[in-house]
Amino acid sequence: MEFDDVLAERRMVRRYRPDPVPADTVRKIAGTIRRAPSAGFSQGHRLVVVTDPATRERVAELAGESHYPEEWLSVAPVLMVLGIREDDYHDRYTRPDKLVDGEEMEWPAPYWWVDSGAFLMLIQLAAIDAGLATGFATVPRKDELKTLLGIPDDVAVVGVVTVGHPREDAVQPSDTARLRSMRKPLGDLVHHETWKGAG
Repeated sequence: MEFDDVLAERRMVRRYRPDPVPADTVRKIAGTIRRAPSAGFSQGHRLVVVTDPATRERVAELAGESHYPEEWLSVAPVLMVLGIREDDYHDRYTRPDKLVDGEEMEWPAPYWWVDSGAFLMLIQLAAIDAGLATGFATVPRKDELKTLLGIPDDVAVVGVVTVGHPREDAVQPSDTARLRSMRKPLGDLVHHETWKGAG
């Protein structure tokens, strides 16, 4: 796929066919975790892949699927629960090669969350490359989800990525037109040389 084509397909989808995704494809998408950026190679990403129908239904319930217009989390054949272990970052940055004046650096931003976003994007791109679609949902009942899936206390749940075959009506022309009408001018988002520089 050309990069422009990948970008054109990058969207959050909430309408799936229940058709299963081949196990090899699921493994390949999940395997992007080994290539995901992490500050200082901290490797704090964690992933739980859920394909069992009953477990998917429970995950969907904990993610508040009933608040959406239609079921989508429980329909998607693959759910990937993204997690992050912040301690991996502190462990890495207290090693001798990362110390600043003998101490762990003062973090300018919580890079474990930054890296989680990068990992989410890698999952999306890998799914698109496989001809699939993805969506993302937060999980209001995170503690119950962690109990359900046996996620350790020191791993924070970022959210759930849905992976599957999009329905033919997955992208409604009216939705696309509405989102395009909401798109901010590039000059409002990108600045050159200084903030006041021409976009």
